Amino acid sequence: MKQLALSSAIALTLLSATIAHAETNARVVTSSNTQVNELLVYNTDGTLAGQVKTGGMGGVSGNAGGIAQNHDLLAVVNFGSKNVTVFAKDGNLGLHPVALIPAVANPVSVVFRNDHLYILSTTHIESHPVDRFSVSPRPDGTATLVLGDGSAAQVGAVDNELVISEKNNVIETVGLSKNGAVAGSTKTVANIPTNVNAPFGLVTRGNDAYVTIAHANEISLVRDDAVLTVTGSGTQQAPCWVTLDGPFLFSSNSPSHTVSRYAVYGQKIIQDAAVVTTFQGNPTDIVYRDKLAAVVDANGTVSHVSIFDVDEDGNFNLKHAVTINNINTNGIAIMRDDSRFNF
Repeated sequence: MKQLALSSAIALTLLSATIAHAETNARVVTSSNTQVNELLVYNTDGTLAGQVKTGGMGGVSGNAGGIAQNHDLLAVVNFGSKNVTVFAKDGNLGLHPVALIPAVANPVSVVFRNDHLYILSTTHIESHPVDRFSVSPRPDGTATLVLGDGSAAQVGAVDNELVISEKNNVIETVGLSKNGAVAGSTKTVANIPTNVNAPFGLVTRGNDAYVTIAHANEISLVRDDAVLTVTGSGTQQAPCWVTLDGPFLFSSNSPSHTVSRYAVYGQKIIQDAAVVTTFQGNPTDIVYRDKLAAVVDANGTVSHVSIFDVDEDGNFNLKHAVTINNINTNGIAIMRDDSRFNF
């Protein structure tokens, strides 16, 4: 821990100083996902606000939710070194590392909820308590995945449980204790479609989880441990990753190089627009929050981070696109100044 803090001190000072003089309402964050993993922070005008080593190794792929923010904390997976770096932010959206959390196995996805950080690895799901300043390195609950064969893709939190996708055709849940710790065993949800082929990404709200079934070109609604609704993606192939805010759900469709828009309410998932934007490469992760969206895509030898304004009708208007000389860039989050505490 001390070595991590010391080795990053200079870079973090520069990062905080740069961000302090920039627009403070939002930042777009991704990771290099390289051997020496780095957190990359962009202003919404596309300029690089700063970058800092996570202290771990990248290497994750075929996943979503590799970065998660919760008020004052931000977590990034380090697949190659089997740990997760937790950063804390100050009032100017500056960042400094506060913990390096060991995972049971190689981590692929993280999410904050219930005063916990949940880490999905290739074989397990685990919970770590969150306090005002950091995350406990010791889990207060763990469970083995239904498959645990390395195909784990993403974790999300709904009321009283977690929802997990494994690409080898399993959508599963695991219960949470009253204090939010993982409790009990994972179990496959009911009513998974007979044509299920590759559950990939998911997004949650309340007691609902929207899970993509990428190779079947479908998006499903999971509630109370069962699939309730399945909607086809129409002309767009393989909806892989999804994001949700307000009435709109957006899917990034990797082989089609597009994003689609859906209206979601009750048990309804209705495709509102087959294509709202297109990309040079295959989109690999997407986030939408408070009228701002960001997408990572990759092709050839480079990645791109595209930043969009989203209007009240759910239309994407490109603000800026950043090119990164690395095809491995992974994870995307929108970091806003929504601190619960005064620093």
